[in-house]
Amino acid sequence: MKLYIIGAGPGDPDLITVKGLKLLQEADVVLYADSLVNEELINRSKPSAEVMKTAGMHLNEMVDIMVDRIRAGQKVVRVHTGDPAVYGAIMEQMTLLKKAGIEVEIVPGVSSVFAAAAAAQAELTIPDLTQTVILTRAEGRTPVPDFEKLRDLASHHCTVALFLSATLTKKVMKEFIDAGWSKDTPVIVVYKASWPDEQIVRTTVEQLDNDMRKHGIRKQAMILAGWALDENIHDKNYRSKLYDQSFTHGFRRGVRP
Repeated sequence: MKLYIIGAGPGDPDLITVKGLKLLQEADVVLYADSLVNEELINRSKPSAEVMKTAGMHLNEMVDIMVDRIRAGQKVVRVHTGDPAVYGAIMEQMTLLKKAGIEVEIVPGVSSVFAAAAAAQAELTIPDLTQTVILTRAEGRTPVPDFEKLRDLASHHCTVALFLSATLTKKVMKEFIDAGWSKDTPVIVVYKASWPDEQIVRTTVEQLDNDMRKHGIRKQAMILAGWALDENIHDKNYRSKLYDQSFTHGFRRGVRP
């Protein structure tokens, strides 16, 4: 007996994996986070499937339904937005499912952080500039651990991707500046990455809150910050060793110019 947790991707129904789509189309029962997952994708399930929205359900209610249907011999999938491993709240579901004797298989999906980077045509790791990406969120009603305060993470001066932080931009600005970031550090906000109404806002640490307010963005936004997001990065001489003609690796011998 098994439940399949599937990453639906960021919004575009074509950004689900082949494996995820196959499982969705085979499922007898589909539960999905209707506040975030594109219904166009859910409509690709088979006509006879029982489809349930879960935004209005609490944890035990949702798990009880999954257990009941699986024990009845039905193939059940649970569809999450983006990739389930990042802010997916899957661990609490798996804990209850395992207590009920239900196995879980997770099918990864395209995270909104990578859909946002693609929309902005950005590389988050630029050679000689930054080789680290921190995925985190600003502290709001739900606290973050003491050693993961945004100011401390930002002190590394690498690329930072902020989930679930669209209503906390004043706090984000303060934490970045307190961490020593210059006020003109580039920031890209991508609203609903890969959806038809996707919106891209290029701003700076200093102007982040004003520009988000101006564009009316207060939810479903990925905030990418750091000098890797500089619009003029193409004009700067940052180059990887991978394609350097003088660099030898396992597939090519370097040649001195």
